[in-house]
Amino acid sequence: MIVCEICGEETGGRYLCGRHAVQLAKRLEELPVLYAEVSECLVPRGYGWGEIVATKSAAGPRSPLNEDVLDTVNVARAAEVVRLWRLDVQRVRWPQHGAPAPASLAADCRWLGMELEWIAAHYPAAGDLSREVRALEAQARAVVGDPVPKRKVVGLCVAVTDDRGTVCGAEITHKAGESRLVCRSCRCVYEGEQDLLLLLHYQPREIA
Repeated sequence: MIVCEICGEETGGRYLCGRHAVQLAKRLEELPVLYAEVSECLVPRGYGWGEIVATKSAAGPRSPLNEDVLDTVNVARAAEVVRLWRLDVQRVRWPQHGAPAPASLAADCRWLGMELEWIAAHYPAAGDLSREVRALEAQARAVVGDPVPKRKVVGLCVAVTDDRGTVCGAEITHKAGESRLVCRSCRCVYEGEQDLLLLLHYQPREIA
């Protein structure tokens, strides 16, 4: 008799019960968002304040990074793990097909989500897939917080992006617990009291 590989509940021959199939679907949907947040949390400092105010000063030092975290919790590793599961599901379901084209973490998660009904009913490794996706989620949440904090717009990026004096102007967002601000457009970092005061000073009048 086949039972749910996560909870042992009798499922009428399915490898995942309805509750754990739904949980896996939700995790697959949220995983790309979580790892995008992980990237924001672990991005190294690449710009000094001299560049922000368009002087010729050298960029500031990089912020210290936890290399163990970078090695084990990052988008590339999550994408590799999910890709291997996609390859195996396709191998079992369509052995006559070749390997799929390279795709992003979001695309592979979406593909697995679309195949979840078949996976729950016919894929013997469904439990292992569910546990590994759950582990990826837990690792990401350990970095970004649980639940993922909502971001708030705090102003516009004032970094100069070229030698003609073009100002980035993208929205700067912040979430609870962050000690610095990172522009998602140009990757400029604002860190420390002086940076934040200058960021506020150069905001457009209607925003400041």
